[in-house]
Amino acid sequence: MDARLLEILVCPVCKGPLDYLKDKQELVCKADRLGFPIRDGIPVMLEDEARGLSAEEVDALR
Repeated sequence: MDARLLEILVCPVCKGPLDYLKDKQELVCKADRLGFPIRDGIPVMLEDEARGLSAEEVDALR
């Protein structure tokens, strides 16, 4: 994942910051508890494609 791209990407729902989870190939918005997949190096920033995160998963990121 390109570091410059990570600096400008924001959550499409709340426009908040995203955390990059390299091992899961996912961009995570803690505020909305959503994980956006990265497929073939391309972030899929669609709310319909995001997976919901449990409170425990979000807490583990903090």
